[in-house]
Amino acid sequence: MSRGLTQEELAERTDLSRSFISQLESNKTSPSIDTLETILRALGTDLKHFFSDFEDEKVVFKKEERVPVYDLPDGVKMCYLMVGVEDKSIDPMLVELEPGARTEEEDYHEGSEFGYVIEGRIELYLDENKYKLRKGDAFYYTADKKHYIKNPDKKKKAIVLWIEIED
Repeated sequence: MSRGLTQEELAERTDLSRSFISQLESNKTSPSIDTLETILRALGTDLKHFFSDFEDEKVVFKKEERVPVYDLPDGVKMCYLMVGVEDKSIDPMLVELEPGARTEEEDYHEGSEFGYVIEGRIELYLDENKYKLRKGDAFYYTADKKHYIKNPDKKKKAIVLWIEIED
């Protein structure tokens, strides 16, 4: 709760079940050290800092600290680029789409979203509208529309920097 995550969001970031997270919260089970480390990493901390009273401001976010998102459609990879910033108003992700792959359609929600096409090309779908973007293009929209992205290419993958912004 202090990081602003739901049980489902934490479960996605750790590849644990939501019910297991719920049992942890209600003290019905205890995690193994490995599981605790996985949870702490997803929350942007580690065992040392978890049990410490001193908290440093995190400035650099290393590639090896990225947290993958699980249970995605075939051909889609996502990872959170920054961990431990749930108190911030942004959530940056790196999205890789294999040829023909697409993200799941997201329903309306609060906030806005920004994206930058690093490699390849994508199609951005907002409700009934389709926008074509290629390497170097960016997009921004309020998330009050159903939305997803698709890689229309048949041979090359697409890579997108995607940032969810809370209002």
